[in-house]
Amino acid sequence: MLEIIRTNDAVLLSFAETLLSEAGIHCMIADQSMSILEGSLGLLPRRFLVEEGRAEEARAILREAGLAAELRDDKA
Repeated sequence: MLEIIRTNDAVLLSFAETLLSEAGIHCMIADQSMSILEGSLGLLPRRFLVEEGRAEEARAILREAGLAAELRDDKA
């Protein structure tokens, strides 16, 4: 799995997850449980991960949806 987004924005993560799920691309949001440990303050960002073989396709879908600014560098 490759990280393509890191954010505290739950709405953004949900939107990205919906877009990729509809495209049949396996994705997951890591570090969701960390909010319990931090007291739900939103200090720790969550990582949006996609399957390695379809990362570029996922990036293209997210760019087309207007989320280009949220994407992490390919080298991240």
